[in-house]
Amino acid sequence: MCPITFSLSHLSPAYSPSVSPSNLVLILDPLTFFCGTSRYEGYGMNAAVRATVRVGIYTGAKVYFVHEGYQGLVDGGDNIKLATWESVSMMLQLGGTVIGSARCMDFRAREGRMKAALNLVKLGITNLCVIGGDGSLTGANQFRKEWATLLVDLVKAGKITDDEARKSCHLNIVGMVGSIDNDFCGTDMTIGTDSALHRIIEVVDAITTTAQSHQRTFILEVMGRHCGYLALVTALACGADWVFIPEMPPDEGWEGHLCRRLADQRARGSRLNVIIVAEGAMDRAGNPISSEDIKKLVEKNLGFDTRTTVLGHVQRGGTPSAFDRILGSRMGVEAVMALLEATPETPACVVSLSGNQAVRLPLMECVQVTKDVTTAMAEKRWEDAIKLRGKSFENNWNTYKMLAHINPPDTKSNINVAIVNIGAPCAGMNAAVRSAVRIGIIQGHNMLAVHDGFEGLAQGKIEPITWTGVSGWTGKGGSELGTKRDKYEELCIPMVVIPATVSNNVPGSDFSIGADTALNTITSTCDRIKQSAAGTKRRVFIIETAGGYCGYLATMAGLAAGADAAYIYEDKFGIRDLEMNVEHLVQKMKTDVKRGLILRNENCNANYTTDFIFALYSEEGKGIFDCRKNVLGHMQQGGTPTPFDRNFGTKMGSKAVLWITEKLKEVYRHGRIFANTPDSACVLGMKKRALTFQPLAELKEQTDFVHRIPKTSWWLKLRPIMKILAKYNISLDTSEHAHMEHVIKKRVSMPAPLMKKACPPTKHEEEE
Repeated sequence: MCPITFSLSHLSPAYSPSVSPSNLVLILDPLTFFCGTSRYEGYGMNAAVRATVRVGIYTGAKVYFVHEGYQGLVDGGDNIKLATWESVSMMLQLGGTVIGSARCMDFRAREGRMKAALNLVKLGITNLCVIGGDGSLTGANQFRKEWATLLVDLVKAGKITDDEARKSCHLNIVGMVGSIDNDFCGTDMTIGTDSALHRIIEVVDAITTTAQSHQRTFILEVMGRHCGYLALVTALACGADWVFIPEMPPDEGWEGHLCRRLADQRARGSRLNVIIVAEGAMDRAGNPISSEDIKKLVEKNLGFDTRTTVLGHVQRGGTPSAFDRILGSRMGVEAVMALLEATPETPACVVSLSGNQAVRLPLMECVQVTKDVTTAMAEKRWEDAIKLRGKSFENNWNTYKMLAHINPPDTKSNINVAIVNIGAPCAGMNAAVRSAVRIGIIQGHNMLAVHDGFEGLAQGKIEPITWTGVSGWTGKGGSELGTKRDKYEELCIPMVVIPATVSNNVPGSDFSIGADTALNTITSTCDRIKQSAAGTKRRVFIIETAGGYCGYLATMAGLAAGADAAYIYEDKFGIRDLEMNVEHLVQKMKTDVKRGLILRNENCNANYTTDFIFALYSEEGKGIFDCRKNVLGHMQQGGTPTPFDRNFGTKMGSKAVLWITEKLKEVYRHGRIFANTPDSACVLGMKKRALTFQPLAELKEQTDFVHRIPKTSWWLKLRPIMKILAKYNISLDTSEHAHMEHVIKKRVSMPAPLMKKACPPTKHEEEE
């Protein structure tokens, strides 16, 4: 077993500094992976299972599957099985969970928990990794709290010996949240939410095409009995006219307001109305609002041709998105690290996502805050419910209100704001333009569209763009304004750059609009390519991805698709590395696994081209495996934008125009605008946990202008995870892994006793 590299200062007191890192495996208890007992069997869970199993085995631990959730834990026997490296192969692209999940009434009783404890003690298992919702995780915490007394009772009953009880004296718990509703406070995104949004948006796009042709109103009901996240983000991503969510019921008289809004949209030339309804929607009195109720209202008052669609369990099915695969993999790795570092004093924790950072939070703090949201809704403290959901949810709600519920003002600011798209087009650009145009109009500005980039600006291809002129743009790929590249002198006016490129290579931002769509295209293509070889002999696929000199797409697609290697410019490699990779695949083909996947960034090396690597693998693999190659090309730039890119673009466009509005007030003097300070030309980017404006001048030192990439990139730290999951013997530096944080209090207008239970300001990477 290869050594695992720890920074000893970050290890728990249980690890003696005198113990060498390579010997840590000798004192680890076996781990078990346990899938939560909620009825959630959605996307991304298999990625988490795979990562937990493989990283656990990598550290020298025994890893067990518990089939059928808590019921399997209670029943024991064949439900608890030793996991192997190969047992989690070829599962990244599968929805649901291969180890099963079920509710369990037995586990709710102490007698059932005693049976579960007995099964674990007999196998020497004292570490549980649990995926589920707040109910499942609360059950796990209760199990941990009772553990000592359960062992006492088992000893008294003669079912275990004193020695067995002593060896299993403490139970460690780490949780991961799996829920398509994204209803757990403390994490920006739960495993499965992004994939559910993909399914919903696919349906919305399909429906709206027909609805627009026939001038219809469509009402779409999505899941979310107690949380309106899916409905709210769907409304933002498709530009809906109205959204109903349980956290914020509509005001009294909403029926008339809704009808006026729909009629107003038709009067402006819109041929389509879209209304999104969460299944838990209700009015201020607590009465349910169903899609059928809304349909009857619209047909009776307006006479519009109206259709309803209830998506139901289609939101739970299908292939997980690239984001959920990567999220599940990252959470699984972090969960194992948390168990390795746990002590008897460490509280049960949940692995969460904050921005693009993995964090650990006390499990019961998060559960309590999640319950506080339900309490706020029950007490009709709607504003508090929105705030308790977190900063991300609150920002979504405020952006939706601005874009959908505010009419353009009659007074003008006498300020002209132009929008121009530069560089290659990518998915999500149009969502950003739509948001920027409408926020600008709300601010009273005259909004102008510049066609064909800087060249169009020089040639005067500028025209006013109106509110209705950007209707329906959120779901369109490419750039409606057009993009061309050229160079002109800087103008002394406020400027803000919104990163928009599939390569994700803009300094000053961890993410760019368009990169998520390209990443999902690559990942789904890899799935299809691997599936095409089903039933054939052993085969290795070599796939070339886009990105210029930036290896983001190759690396993240490799993590999402389960690649054996990903060659990129930032991580130098030579002939010895290629030789090692070929030998790795030769050994892999001796197992039950018959597929290999190699990704190559288009500019990773001038000499080791895709053709060269294909020829090398083909020659060295003769008699063992054959090879196929694919160059994905421009298909990575096409297609409709993902929910992430639509929402990210919407937020970025909104925030950019609000910033420009404030900056214009600062630089407007004596009837003219003059801006030449460094902070008047900025990049708006996501950095770790927040959206920030960074002066372009300050980014020069962070930029490799020759290769058009940042000098440092956060995602490079994920490459060792990809290699470990592919079974390479490398060292893993855990010194920068997440450490326990605490739920941060938010100010809400709630009774004083409840102020201690406020929600953390969660930030999904697209939403701060």
